[in-house]
Amino acid sequence: MKRFYILFAILCSFITAKAQFGVGGGSDIVGKISGTLVDSVTKQPLDYASVGLYRAGGKAPITGAISDEKGNFKLDGVKPGSYNLVITYIGYPTKTVGPFTTTAKKPDNNVGSIIVSPGAKSLKEVKITGQAALIENHIDKIVYNAEKDLTSAGGNASDVLQKVPMVSVDLNGNVAIRGDQNVKVLINGKPSGATAASLSDVLKSIPADQIKSIEVITSPSAKYDAEGSAGILNIITKSSNISGISGSVSGGFGTRQNNGNFNLNYNKNRFSLSVNAGGNLTWPQTSISDFSQDFTGRTNPISQTSDGTSLVKRYASISSATASYSFNAFNDITSTFRYTKGGFNTTSINTSDHSTANFLTNPDSTYSYTANGYSHNSFGGFDWTMDYTHKFKKDGHNIVFSGEWSQSDIVTDFTDRFTPQKEPNSQENINGTNNEYTLQADYTNPVSKLLKVEAGGKEIIRRLSADNEVFDPSGNDFVYDPLNSSVYDYHQEVTAAYTVLTFTLPKSWSILAGGRFENTDIAGFPSSAGDQGLMPFSTDYQIFIPSLTIQKQLSSTQTLKLSYSKRITRPSYQFLDPYLNKSNILAQSEGNVDLSPEVSQTIELNYNTFIKSSLVNASVYYRHITNVIESIAAPIKVDTLIGTLTQFHNADMNNSFGFNFFTSVNPIKVLTLRTNVNVYTYNPTPYAQYAYYFTNTATKVQYNIFLSASVNFDSGWIAEMFAVENSARYTLQGSSPSFSIFGVGVRKQIMKKKASIGINTLEPFEKYKYFNSYASSPGFVQSSRFGFPFRSVGLTFSYSFGKLKFANPQQKKGDTDEEKQGDQGIGGAGGGGR
Repeated sequence: MKRFYILFAILCSFITAKAQFGVGGGSDIVGKISGTLVDSVTKQPLDYASVGLYRAGGKAPITGAISDEKGNFKLDGVKPGSYNLVITYIGYPTKTVGPFTTTAKKPDNNVGSIIVSPGAKSLKEVKITGQAALIENHIDKIVYNAEKDLTSAGGNASDVLQKVPMVSVDLNGNVAIRGDQNVKVLINGKPSGATAASLSDVLKSIPADQIKSIEVITSPSAKYDAEGSAGILNIITKSSNISGISGSVSGGFGTRQNNGNFNLNYNKNRFSLSVNAGGNLTWPQTSISDFSQDFTGRTNPISQTSDGTSLVKRYASISSATASYSFNAFNDITSTFRYTKGGFNTTSINTSDHSTANFLTNPDSTYSYTANGYSHNSFGGFDWTMDYTHKFKKDGHNIVFSGEWSQSDIVTDFTDRFTPQKEPNSQENINGTNNEYTLQADYTNPVSKLLKVEAGGKEIIRRLSADNEVFDPSGNDFVYDPLNSSVYDYHQEVTAAYTVLTFTLPKSWSILAGGRFENTDIAGFPSSAGDQGLMPFSTDYQIFIPSLTIQKQLSSTQTLKLSYSKRITRPSYQFLDPYLNKSNILAQSEGNVDLSPEVSQTIELNYNTFIKSSLVNASVYYRHITNVIESIAAPIKVDTLIGTLTQFHNADMNNSFGFNFFTSVNPIKVLTLRTNVNVYTYNPTPYAQYAYYFTNTATKVQYNIFLSASVNFDSGWIAEMFAVENSARYTLQGSSPSFSIFGVGVRKQIMKKKASIGINTLEPFEKYKYFNSYASSPGFVQSSRFGFPFRSVGLTFSYSFGKLKFANPQQKKGDTDEEKQGDQGIGGAGGGGR
């Protein structure tokens, strides 16, 4: 905790020292001149045009800039005075506008829209396409622009992730990159306490209409936290650069779920404010389940079967507010507050049959019973972040100080009643709280055209507490049992430092190399009125995380990239909690305080080519994971019944080879075809002490496939069809279900594309989808079949309002990891085909 206060004092001292908001201690006032370039013929933004700044009457440029894809440009570091702007663009005559004046009192001047006319010869040749690419390829990540996704409208973040290259989502909402579920999920570049506690539930609470894009980082540089062996998913929410007041309203109503989203933006001069609120509510959904267990290796083998139904009602909401203020061209501050609330209630009825091999001589050994269950689950919390950015005179030279406080609460209450009472009725209330505090500093210095240096440090303090209240049956009611109730406190502190070097070399070579050191201290403090034999524990471990990416720009449209990364997966609180979890009395689980982190090393070779409006991206990779955390189930006796106890161990290592291929092709102007295929192996090698429990030791092949076709007509009609197929996922003792889904959507843009209405459907030909699981180990074999209602039809709508006058897009606060060499994009546009 002492380190937290020291870092906080340094941060406060730095901000106090910069209270003058000057540059390098100087008192000169500087500002910026900004605006938007618009083509006079097409009325579309003019992107990638050169804008030069000249003193009024001067003949030499002082500075310059390039307009972005929306035609926006910004010239920083402008001292008070009178200036002209000179706009140049291929095929267009040079245009001079001005003079424009800035003063000490008003150092910033937004000149608004500047109309640029093409030359007479160019009028028939120039075609402006200003749409954003659906998929973008960067040196360190793949970007999926979700706001361009038609069929995700009316859905949630899990629906969007189904279509992201290299990402898969299973039936329960568990996210994987290339088949590995150890994924670190960020929201706007920041971790969220809510995702750490219940990722699948939080993803279902984020409306798709809130998502701007999703970044997939399979080989993170040393700048990123080492957590997440599969890589990082960064969900970017929508914001607006429109000057004045703007916003949007969107939503959907369907047979499976309903959702809505509201966004309001205010952007004027140096201040911007963005408010977003959304949520979803599902109709009650009834699922069907069949389950069987055979316990062998006994004098009298036992068989148990059950079938039942569960009724689930789910709700969720998420809202946020972000405020930014630029004191001048060199100092700005941003703060975001995000609040999440959600939950679901489940009512279940299961009928079970129990039989043994000696039922002829002992009829009492064969019986049936009914279990009635009710559970209430809720989650919620907030994330509050603050970023202060100081930019030096050199472009790209900056330092960012960031702080974050994340707080989340999880409640799980359940009651099980058995008729007849072959097992005592049970009730438990579990209340968990997680507080996470983060302080970090990130420094970036483009030393020269050949070298960029990044360095920083980070301190994370996590405090988790779980209060488990156990109740014993008393007639038809329950009474509190203090001897079996417990409280578990878990502390974790992570201290990290990193350095990343980016080299831009001759002949289109570039290298991104870095190293990160992390120290982790953990401690657990179990306490209970009863003597459960559990003692406090503490441990620490250190790890060095190197990263390396070598890229060769083969041509203006082809890139070859070789990367190496090392990652870890720390055992979470759920894996470490030493108390017995009896939420399912016949499938109990128990944590292990002696777990070590998984360590993953990945080598990847990637080829990317961009041919006109088509993209092809192919990768081969090898991943080696040690200390894999596995769940191992074994039979246990539960009073008169037989069940299983699942414990967690560092049980094996795994070597995986994989191939990933995704493409986006426009065979004709209005049609876009997309494919994403990932094939990889599962090949565990058990450590000697756990080999007894392994039943899957042979190499298995697994895959994820995504296919889609979209049609975009000039009349404003858009249609899309997609299909997803994920193979079964193997574990050391069995397999989890395969998963597939099919969807179709149509949307019509109206009111000059300010509004749209549409209809989406999922699984129109099949009401229920069924999923089969299997597990076996010495002493038992079990299988299950689960049916979930997937067919749905929904109506979607959206409406955007605001004055279409674009302000300068602010540099993303703290986003100093962008490296643009070789960036390529694809999806419905081609980035300006002139």
